[in-house]
Amino acid sequence: MSIRQARRAGAAVVVAAAGLALAACGGGANNATGGTGGGQLSGPVVIDGSSTVEPLSSAAAELFQGENPGVTVTVGTSGTGGGFQKFCNGETDISDASRPIKAEETAACQARNVAYEQLQVANDALTVVVAKGNTWANCLTVDQLKAIWEPDSPVTTWNQVDPSFPNEPIALFGPGADSGTFDYFTEEINGKEGVSRTDYSPSENDNVIVQGVEGNRGAMGYFGFSYFEENQDKLKAVEINGGGGCVAPSSATVQDGTYTPLARPLFIYVSDAALKKPQVVSFSEFYLGRNDQIVEAAKFVPMTPEQKQKANDALAALKQKAGV
Repeated sequence: MSIRQARRAGAAVVVAAAGLALAACGGGANNATGGTGGGQLSGPVVIDGSSTVEPLSSAAAELFQGENPGVTVTVGTSGTGGGFQKFCNGETDISDASRPIKAEETAACQARNVAYEQLQVANDALTVVVAKGNTWANCLTVDQLKAIWEPDSPVTTWNQVDPSFPNEPIALFGPGADSGTFDYFTEEINGKEGVSRTDYSPSENDNVIVQGVEGNRGAMGYFGFSYFEENQDKLKAVEINGGGGCVAPSSATVQDGTYTPLARPLFIYVSDAALKKPQVVSFSEFYLGRNDQIVEAAKFVPMTPEQKQKANDALAALKQKAGV
C-alpha cells in the first residue's frame, strides 16, 4: 500500500465514522456544517494543485460525495504552481496551494478575468527528515540547513555541517521547483524563494522522497508533516532551532508558534466563476464547515478559531462578488 493510499484508508475510516454519527443523530447534510443533502446537487467540482494539500481536498471530497452522490469531485496533483496555471486558465474550480499565490500568477488570473479568494484550510509543519539509521542529526539550526541547501553549497558530507557528525556522504531529496513546499522551504531557509542547490534528487511525488531517504543513512529530505506521520516508523523528524532552541514538529508546536520558521498555512483558492455552480458553492461551504473532521482525516494541524473565521469571511466576500 502506498503512503497516499494508506492516508486515504485512514481518511475513509474517519469518513465512515462521521457518516454513522450523522445518521445516528438524524442529521442530514442540509445543516449549518455546509452540506446540501438529498442528493439534489449534481455536476463536477474540479480541483488541482499542491500534493501536500491533496489529502485534505480528497478527504473533503469523500465526505461531501457521501452526502451528495450526484457530485463528482476530482483532485489532481500538478503542484502548487501547476495548479495555479490551470486555475488562471479557467480549467479548474479550486486550486490547492501550499503557499500564497505569486504576483505573476495573480497577473495571469487578472488577464483572464479570474477573481478569487484565498481560503486557509489547515496548518502544516514542513518537516525535515532523515533515515532512522541517522543517529547524529537530531537537531539542526536554520544556518546549518542553509549551509546544506543553499545554491552552490560545497557541503557533501555530514562532518562539514558539524565536526562532531560522522564523515558520511549527504544524499539530498526534495520537492521539485513547481512545488509550493519547495518555494516555502527555500524562502525560509535560504532567504529567497526558489533559490536552492540543484544537485539533489527532486520529485513532485512525496512518496519518492520518503523512499529515497529511508534507504540511505546519510540522506535528508523535506515535505509536509502528514507524510512524516505516515512514515515515522521509517524516518526521523529533525528538530529545528530557529533561534529559540530545538523544537520538534507537532500540532502543538505549530499552533503555539514555537516551531519556527517551518510552520505554514495551507490554502485552497476558489474562483468567482466557479461559484456560479451550486455544487462548488456547497462544496466550498462544506470544506470550511466540516473543517475539523477533514483535517483530522487527513492528519494535518487544525486551524485556530481566528483562522477559521477569516476563511469563512473570505468565502462570504467572494460569494457576494459572484452574486451568490
